[in-house]
Amino acid sequence: QVQLVESGGGLVQSGGSLRLSCAASGSILHINAMSWYRQAPGKQRELVAGIRGSAATYYTDDVKGRFTITRNNTKNTVYLQMNSLRPEDTAIYYCSAEGTLNGYWGQGTQVTVST
Repeated sequence: QVQLVESGGGLVQSGGSLRLSCAASGSILHINAMSWYRQAPGKQRELVAGIRGSAATYYTDDVKGRFTITRNNTKNTVYLQMNSLRPEDTAIYYCSAEGTLNGYWGQGTQVTVST
């Protein structure tokens, strides 16, 4: 079993930055990939960024050049550095993990970007 806890969300003005963290605990040796999703009010949940193994990353076109996904040296925490934030980035951000047999979700953290 894997547990994921997101943190780092909050209120920021347009053009500002935030760093989201996702702390993994439990059977973390079985995690193959980790991703960040977001769900804005009235919209469907979408994939924002993902990292597989030690280095392979993916970003949706809307955040390329602005967001960066990384992992710490022990691979028990994944981060999402969010720069040049826009009001359309406002959403609940969820951390997800892909294991050998199961997938996991965190509880989400709210990001609000004001004009």
